[in-house]
Amino acid sequence: MTKKRTGDSWIPADEYGRQLPRFTVNLLVRDLARSLAFYKEVLGAKERYSDPDFAALELNGLEFMLHADHTYDQHPLASRLAASGPRGTGTELRLLGADPDALEDRAKARGAVVIQPAADKPHGWREVIVVDPDGYVWAVGVPIKGKG
Repeated sequence: MTKKRTGDSWIPADEYGRQLPRFTVNLLVRDLARSLAFYKEVLGAKERYSDPDFAALELNGLEFMLHADHTYDQHPLASRLAASGPRGTGTELRLLGADPDALEDRAKARGAVVIQPAADKPHGWREVIVVDPDGYVWAVGVPIKGKG
């Protein structure tokens, strides 16, 4: 694994790994700084830690990670990461509890792709669908008042 970080990480990797829940999301990104800005400024994630290789973020009580592509240069996914297309095709990450209208405004202000404006949906959510800088799709919303 290639690291650009100098010095020690905030926590030893094995200790961090033991703290993770049974299911977690790790997104591999081309430009960590660009992705970190998107997640903080558009989705409202809180940065727990970041360096040039890795970021740990908290979003509505859930932790997820971003790893820069260069950290996976010895991983079986390395050849797939070299492709130039969008990442995560066929996957929709869903986040319940964030205001979709406000998120849409933030996304548009940053020039992010909004593939579906905020709207009330038949499944009982008001949601917006946005795309992060690497092509990961997020459906973000809240329950529609008076439904369910």
